[in-house]
Amino acid sequence: MDTIWLGGAEWLAVLRIGLGLWWLESWRHKDKKGWFERGTGIAWAADVAHKHRWGAVRSGFDAVVAPRPRAMAYVVVYAELALGLGLVAGFLTPVALIAGLLLNLLYFTLMIHDWGEQGQNAMMALISAVALFGMAWQTWSLDDALGLFR
Repeated sequence: MDTIWLGGAEWLAVLRIGLGLWWLESWRHKDKKGWFERGTGIAWAADVAHKHRWGAVRSGFDAVVAPRPRAMAYVVVYAELALGLGLVAGFLTPVALIAGLLLNLLYFTLMIHDWGEQGQNAMMALISAVALFGMAWQTWSLDDALGLFR
């Protein structure tokens, strides 16, 4: 593979780190007090889910999220933090990439009517897939330093 400036593995590391920074920004800009104390994030998601055209989204939300809104708020917020840190540091990278891909697909499905969010989720999912299949943990990562996933 011919590349400019960096090698292919390094460019994949740049992509992985950029995706991690994107997840960290998703975590950073959340109103954590609103999510944790007032339940604003899950309440917003509940409103979206209950207006959703697909019954599976409504029933899935009612079965999994609605009974435990406080716990799910923590899961969402800290999953984004963990994904960001794991991808930037390159620690348990394949796990983070798969989890991030699944979370983006979940967001994509929930917000199927919100075209502004769809672009972000589609691009993050695409980057996750490219980084996963390109094994973006081979360079500039704790995984490589520790000899993981070789």
